[in-house]
Parts: sequence; structure tokens; C-alpha cells
Amino acid sequence: METLLEILKELHPEVDFENCDTLIDDNVLDSFDIITIIAEISSEYDVNIPAEEIVPENFNSAKALYALIKRLSDE
Repeated sequence: METLLEILKELHPEVDFENCDTLIDDNVLDSFDIITIIAEISSEYDVNIPAEEIVPENFNSAKALYALIKRLSDE
């Protein structure tokens, strides 16, 4: 989780990613951020996020994103 938080904080250092659960709903992350996050996750975690998983529920919080990474890692 720490690596994921570092990735997110590089994009938006002003955001409290540990507590925010409306990253998409409040337009904190835009489409370019999502693409960057997906690329970083692929590199850091060796996990590919399929297109059908790129939905707001999976990107609204760091916890949701980390749960997605863990779920995809286990498959």
C-alpha cells in the first residue's frame, strides 16, 4: 500500500489519499492521472488492469485501488 500511496502523492501531493474516498467523484483524478496510475501499477506491481476494471469504484480511493491490485494479483 505504501508504494501505491507514493505513486498517488507524486501526482497530487496536496491530496490526503489515505482518507479521501471520492477521488473520481470530486474530480481529483482525471483521465491522464488514471492512465499514469495504471502504467505505474503495471510497472511496480506487475499487474495489468483490464479495461473493464477501469471504473470509478476502483479508483475512488487508494484503498479501493489497492484492493483491485491485490485481487488482480491473486488471479
